[in-house]
Amino acid sequence: MNDKKAGYRNSLATPHEYDITDLVTTGRNLISIRIDNRIEIPVGINSNSISDQTQTNWNGIAGNINLTSKSQVHISDVKVFPDLKNKSAKVIVVISNKKNEQFKGSISIKADSYNSKIRRFTKTKFVKVISKSLDTEIITEYPMKNNFLLWNEYNPALYKLSVELIDERGRSLDDATTDFGMREFKANGTEFELNGMPVFLRGTNDCCIFPLTGYPPTDIGSWKKVLQTYKDYGLNHVRFNSWCPPEAAFAAADEIGMFLQVECSSWANNGTSIGDSLPVDRFIYDEADRILKFYGNHPSFCMMTYGNEPAGKQMNAFLGRLLINWKSRDSRHAYTSAAGWPVISENDFNLIPDARIQQSGQDLNSLLNSQPPQTMFDYSDIVSKYYVPVISHETGQWCSYPDFKQISKYSGVLEPTNLEIYSDLLAKGKMSDLAQRFTLASGKLQVINYKADIEAILRTKDIGGFQLFQIQDFPGQGYMPVGVLDPFLEPKEYTKPEEFRMFCNETVPLARLERIVFTNDQPFTADLEIAHFGQKPIKNALVLKLIINSKGERIFADSTKIDEIEIGNGIKLGSIKADLSKIETAQKLTLIVSLRNTPFVNKWDFWVYPAKQEIVPGTVLITDRIDNKALKLLNGGGSVLLTTFGKVGRDKGAEVMLSFSTAFGNTVWSQDKTPNTLGILCDPEKKFFSNFPTEYHSNWQWWDPVIHSQAMIVDNLPADIEPLIQPIDNWLNNRKLALAFEARSGNGKILVCSIDLINKIDDRPVTKQLFISMLNYMNSNDFNPKTEVNIDAIKDLLK
Repeated sequence: MNDKKAGYRNSLATPHEYDITDLVTTGRNLISIRIDNRIEIPVGINSNSISDQTQTNWNGIAGNINLTSKSQVHISDVKVFPDLKNKSAKVIVVISNKKNEQFKGSISIKADSYNSKIRRFTKTKFVKVISKSLDTEIITEYPMKNNFLLWNEYNPALYKLSVELIDERGRSLDDATTDFGMREFKANGTEFELNGMPVFLRGTNDCCIFPLTGYPPTDIGSWKKVLQTYKDYGLNHVRFNSWCPPEAAFAAADEIGMFLQVECSSWANNGTSIGDSLPVDRFIYDEADRILKFYGNHPSFCMMTYGNEPAGKQMNAFLGRLLINWKSRDSRHAYTSAAGWPVISENDFNLIPDARIQQSGQDLNSLLNSQPPQTMFDYSDIVSKYYVPVISHETGQWCSYPDFKQISKYSGVLEPTNLEIYSDLLAKGKMSDLAQRFTLASGKLQVINYKADIEAILRTKDIGGFQLFQIQDFPGQGYMPVGVLDPFLEPKEYTKPEEFRMFCNETVPLARLERIVFTNDQPFTADLEIAHFGQKPIKNALVLKLIINSKGERIFADSTKIDEIEIGNGIKLGSIKADLSKIETAQKLTLIVSLRNTPFVNKWDFWVYPAKQEIVPGTVLITDRIDNKALKLLNGGGSVLLTTFGKVGRDKGAEVMLSFSTAFGNTVWSQDKTPNTLGILCDPEKKFFSNFPTEYHSNWQWWDPVIHSQAMIVDNLPADIEPLIQPIDNWLNNRKLALAFEARSGNGKILVCSIDLINKIDDRPVTKQLFISMLNYMNSNDFNPKTEVNIDAIKDLLK
C-alpha cells in the first residue's frame, strides 16, 4: 500500500483480507498486488485446489475486490451455533477495538426467516458491551421461539441474523449480517442424523472442473445451476475433493438444501506427505481455521476432512490431533481424517473404498466380473466392523467411451487436446464412423454398472451413504469419462435424469434377485424392499409389482398394501413368485416396482430361455481348426463355423482382458490394470440375432458369453469387415476387436466366433441360445457375407 508491505495471504479456500488502516494517506493511494502461484507449500500436485489437470495453471483474482471502511470499534466476526434442544442459538460476536481506550456500548441481535413460505420473526435482543482489548468476544444465547423453522434438504429454511454495534450515545457504529439455519447434523451410531432424523448421503465428488474458465465461479447463480444439476440426478450431497469452494457455493447449497463436505485444499500424496513436519502441516491447521471462520455458519457446511488419500509415516497421529482440535472448537460439523483413509478412533465417520463393487487393483475379480449377475449382495459385513457411519469412497468410476462431440464445446481457455488425440487414434483404426455408437453403447453399460453399485449400497442396512467419483467426466489424468454428464455438466445422450433417479433418489424400491437369467422351468422369485429417506414416513402405501415383455405386454401383476413405510432402508415390501413355464421362446422381461401416486419407481431386466432345446448344426461344419476338411468344405461352397476360444494368438487378441463391466476409473491410463474394455456393440436387427434377444449394447445377459471368450484383433482384415459382436476397446488403444465376424472365403462362407460355445454349454443357457441363433442364421439364406477374406488372414489370428 503506497509502496509499503501490507502483508501476504496464502489461503487456497477463503478470501484474502488485509487491514491497511495504518498505510492509507489522504488523497490518492496506490494499491499493488502480487500474485505468485508457485507451489511454495507442498499441498500435493494433484490437489484440486491447484492442479493443472482441472483448474489449469491460472494466475489472478476471482470474485469481488472490495475496499471497505469501518469504525475503529467494529464487528469483526459473528458465529452462530444452533441449539435445537433449547430452542435457541448461541451467538458469538467479536468486537475489534483499535481506539486504545475502553469502549462501552451494546449490540442488538435479531434473526428472521426469509426464504420459506412460512415466515418466523424473533425479538431483538440487546447485549451490553465493554471492550478493553483489541478483540472482545460477546457470547449470548438468542431465543428462537417454539415454532422455529428447521433447515433440511426438503425445506431449507434460512434465517438472517442481523447484528448492530451501538455506542453509549445510541449511535450505530457498525453492523453485520450472516445467514444460518436451525439444524443439527451428526453421527449417531452407524447412521447420520439431521435434526434427529436419519439421513442418507447420496453424493458426488466435485473436482473443480470448469473448462470454459479454468477456475470456479464466485456468484450464487452459477453455483445454484451446478448444485441443482446434481440434485436433478437424485443427489443431496457434494464432496469437494481436496479443495474448498468459494462462499457462493455455500450460499447456493443453503438455499436449495445440499449437504457439503469441504477439504483443506490438500491431497498430500505423490511427492508430499502430512505429519512429517513439512510446511503443509501448519498450512492445514491454518486453512481449516480460515474455512471454519468464513463459512462455518452455513447450514449446508456439514462435514470436513483434511483432504484426499494422504501419505505420511506419522499421518494417523497428526490427523488424530487435528480432529481433536476441530471438535473442541466447532461442534457444528462432522469430521473425519481424510477421504479414502486412514480409519482412526477420532473419526466421526469413515470415508473408505471398501463398500463398492470394484476395488483399485482388483482387476477382473470384482463382483461384476467374477460372479454371475444377481442383486443379493450388500456391504453389511463391512459396516458391521465399525461403530460410526461408513461412506463409500469414490463409488462407481465406470467409464463410457469419450464423446468427441464435446470437442466443439471447448470455446474458452482450454483446448481438448486429449480428446483430439483419442479421436485421431480412432481414425487411425478406421473406425471414426463408430465413435458415437461406441459412446452410446458403452454409456448404456456404464449406467447399468452404476445402478448395480448404488443399489448394493442402498440395500446395506445402517450404511451412511456414498460419494461417486464424479457424476461428470474428469478431464485430468489423461481423461476419465466416468460421468453421465460431460465436463460442462450437460447430460450425455444415453440417459436422462429421471432414469438415473430410479435407483438414486430419496426413495428407491429395491429387488433382491438370486439370478437374472432363468430357464422356463424355473420360477421367477424376488424379495422386495425399499430405501426411504424422504421427509416423512409414507402412510398407506400401495406397492405395485409388474412384469412385462419387450412389447409392453403384462406377464404378471400384483400389489401389496403397506400401512407405513418408515424412514430407513432394508424395509421389506414382500416378495414375488411368477411362473415362467409359458415363456416358450427366449425373451427379455422387465420387473417394475413402484409406489402408487408417487414418482418412485424402479425396474430390473431379466431373461428367460427355453430349458429344453437342442443344438442342431444342420449343414454347418463346426470346427476349432482350419484343416483339410474345413478347406474342402469352403472350396465346395459350404459353411464353416470356426470356434477360436482358447486358440487366439497372444498378439492377436488373447492379451486383451475382456470384462463384462465397462472400464473402471484410471485402469485405461495405467494400461496394466483391468477392466479396461467398454462392453460390446452389436446390431440387434441383424438376422444373426433373430433367436437371441439383445439391445445394441451389453446388458446382464451378455455376462456369460463375454466372460467366457477371447477378443480377436481384426485390424489386419479388410476394413469393411463389420464384427457381428464387437467389444469396444479403450480410447488409448482403439483396436478393432471382434467376438464374431463373418466373411466369404473361396467359394464358401465362414463365421469366426471366439466365445466358448462348447464347455458346459447345457449349463449356460444364454450362450447356448446365442449358439442356436448363430446356427439358425448360418443355415438360412440370410447368411450371405459380402467381404472376401483370404483364409490365411483368418489362420493368422490363431496361435
